[in-house]
Amino acid sequence: MKKKVLATLLATAMVAGCLAGCGNSNDGAASTPATEDAAPAEDAAPAEDAAPAEDAAPAEDTSSAADASGSPIDTLIANTTGTVTMTVWASEEDQDLTSKMLDDFKAAYPDITFDITLGAESESTAKDTILTDVEAAADVFAFADDQINELVQAGALQEVAAHYTYDVAAENASGAVEAATVDGKLYAYPMTADNGYFMFYDSSVFTEDDVKSLEKMVEVADAAGKKIAMDISNGWYIYSFFQGAGLELTLNDDGMTNTCAWNAAGGTDVAQAIIDLTASNVLVDMGDEDMATQIAEGNVVACVNGTWRAETAQEAWGDNYAACKLPTFNAGGKDYQMSSYSGYKLVGVNPHSANLGWAMLLAEFLTNEDSQTARFEARGLGPANNAAASSDAVQSNPAIAALAAQAAYATPQRVGGNFWSPAETLGQILASGNPDGTDLQTLLDTTVEGITAPVE
Repeated sequence: MKKKVLATLLATAMVAGCLAGCGNSNDGAASTPATEDAAPAEDAAPAEDAAPAEDAAPAEDTSSAADASGSPIDTLIANTTGTVTMTVWASEEDQDLTSKMLDDFKAAYPDITFDITLGAESESTAKDTILTDVEAAADVFAFADDQINELVQAGALQEVAAHYTYDVAAENASGAVEAATVDGKLYAYPMTADNGYFMFYDSSVFTEDDVKSLEKMVEVADAAGKKIAMDISNGWYIYSFFQGAGLELTLNDDGMTNTCAWNAAGGTDVAQAIIDLTASNVLVDMGDEDMATQIAEGNVVACVNGTWRAETAQEAWGDNYAACKLPTFNAGGKDYQMSSYSGYKLVGVNPHSANLGWAMLLAEFLTNEDSQTARFEARGLGPANNAAASSDAVQSNPAIAALAAQAAYATPQRVGGNFWSPAETLGQILASGNPDGTDLQTLLDTTVEGITAPVE
């Protein structure tokens, strides 16, 4: 399909979307056969966002009304000739589920011939791969929300200025929509709302009161001869101490450089607290893979991690598997609630796609209520979709419940690239007890200098 035709199709979709309350979702959903993973007509859009009742297609008589309405999907199908070729990138862990969803998507539009290639690309590295050659990147891809600014700046994300089957902004959590938005424009489709961290623990070792304080947890684990794991030498996690004490780190308006207050008054108290907590060798600096091994072997009985480690903890601890928000820690004689980063996984559409309209429709399909529910059921990943997140199954999940409790103390991850290396170095030094005896204020000043350095 030529780009000129695609531009016309997208413009038609946008106009139709605006005329029907940002899209006649009922007509769009009704024009396709139902499949077990496709969104049913009643879930496609809230009644108040759909076209007026007298114009909407009744569920039992969909085809004629869809033809009459000229919905965006009908227009897309009518203007499609030949094979629709697309490439989709999903994480290695999401391959099987995404493959099934792609089969369901193709089945939902039986009059169209698709050639969809599925490739493996981690959400955490998607930006780096895409920016090597934006035009050659996948048509549809998953990525972590902290990459969105650079992707938008590089022209690698199609604005979500229209929708086909549901209102992306209305049906997802506000935090997820905010994470997918740059300068007031929505650039991605929320897929999960669980890319944050909290505390897992073995309830045969800790009580619910124990896990309220990190110092108490260290005391209890020490008595049991066990370990508590946290990846302290990782900027994503060490942030929880400094932000918790009110020492903020923010991304500047240029989208590249940082402002950091970790060396302000109270910063040395936080640094000393980390040294003290790790001095007993009970709270240990440990990466994700080692953490999984040590949990399985019974050495680690609590850890700061995310939903992707829920299965590991549950298998190891069985009925004693539990999770909660992060505990408090004491710095300079005062208790602070540990903070965290909130994170989301998003799906983006490449504006250079030769089949832009179909790529946008596919992105909707991969992130709709049914798909997010399926992702939770298959992998335990927390939905961003409001309806999926409110289900009993999601609400009763310990990890998701803990993430929700931590959300009150979490902030979106928005930092420039110069943050990570200095923060990692600081974490390594503090977790090892500051072996060189560097003055803590000097150490923090050096760290902040690196974090706030101009981007070259």
